[in-house]
Amino acid sequence: MKHIFLIIIFSTFLACNSKKDNAVSKIKNPNPEKVIQEKLSGKEIVSELEKLGYFNLTSESELDTVKADFQKAYSDLHFFQGPMRGETLNFMDNRYQWVDCEELFEIGGLTEYLTQVKPTFEKLGLELEFANEKSEQDQNSWKHTIELNGNEYSAFVGQFSDLDWGIAYVNFIEMLNAELRRQNSNEQFYPINCGNDGMFVLLTPKQLDFVNRNYPIDNEHPTTMSNWKSRNGI
Repeated sequence: MKHIFLIIIFSTFLACNSKKDNAVSKIKNPNPEKVIQEKLSGKEIVSELEKLGYFNLTSESELDTVKADFQKAYSDLHFFQGPMRGETLNFMDNRYQWVDCEELFEIGGLTEYLTQVKPTFEKLGLELEFANEKSEQDQNSWKHTIELNGNEYSAFVGQFSDLDWGIAYVNFIEMLNAELRRQNSNEQFYPINCGNDGMFVLLTPKQLDFVNRNYPIDNEHPTTMSNWKSRNGI
């Protein structure tokens, strides 16, 4: 009888341990089908970006500098951005664009930033001609339009509010993207942040996917326009 009792206790102990192991296993691997993205080195990041054609708008004379800066930014800061040209606010990769959203919103800012973006269109072999800027403003509202390549776009239309800069930023990027689509480009500008030190960047869908899989998902990195609008209440 004692032997039978010991066998029962031992069997119960093994069963409990088995359940415990299974529970621990489930905790460690809650989704065995999910493939975890292996972190790349800075050198590998640059290599993959090159394969995806990210540097195809960069001048040959600046290519080594741009690649080295992207590698360092990733390795040191886990940050997706390259160098500017000298003392200017122009990025060497010809994809990143700097924007002061306050200036963009104000009179004169729209044509200033269209002038800044135009060389990137030219690098793509595309047109960006602008004309017929119109402004109708009173104390509470503003209607601001412009033609790009003969097509009229709204830079800002509506009542003034705390969201004015963000609305101008969104409208600016969306008018550029509309012209990219009209000229059958698979490149689009993606928003990053808006303010006195705003940014946006030109990417293909595959390049955006790569950035989102290998860099932080935060306010300092590119996202879709719908995500940006939702995040900023626009």
